[in-house]
Amino acid sequence: MPETSGFTGRTPETHVIDFRAAEQLLAARDPRGAVKLLDRVIAAHPENTAARLLRARAFFAAAQLRPAELEFTIVLEREPDNAFAHFALARTYERSGSSDQALRHFRLAAALDPQPEYLAAARFDS
Repeated sequence: MPETSGFTGRTPETHVIDFRAAEQLLAARDPRGAVKLLDRVIAAHPENTAARLLRARAFFAAAQLRPAELEFTIVLEREPDNAFAHFALARTYERSGSSDQALRHFRLAAALDPQPEYLAAARFDS
C-alpha cells in the first residue's frame, strides 16, 4: 500500500502531479485553479518553498495582493537571498501602492542578481 501524506489519503506522487498541473494552469492564465491545487500541496507539505513561491505568483496573477505578499514573505524568511522573490514582492507592494517598500525589495533583488530588469526597477541612479 503506498504511503500517504496528510489527511487526504493522497500520495506524494499525487502532490507532484498537482504541483506540475498548477504550473500549467498558471501558464494558461488560470491562477485561481493553480491556487486550488497548491492549497492541497501546501497543506500536506507546508515546508515546500517551491509550492509557496508558485502559489504567491498565482495569488499575484489573480490580483490577490495580500495573500501574495504573505506567501512571498514566507519564501523570503526561508530564502532571504531569493532575488526573484524580492522582485515579485516588490511588484506586489508596487501594485498595492506601497512604493517605499517596493523600492527596498527592488534594490535587494538587483543587489542579489543584477539582471537588467531588476536594475531598472531598483532605480539606483535616483
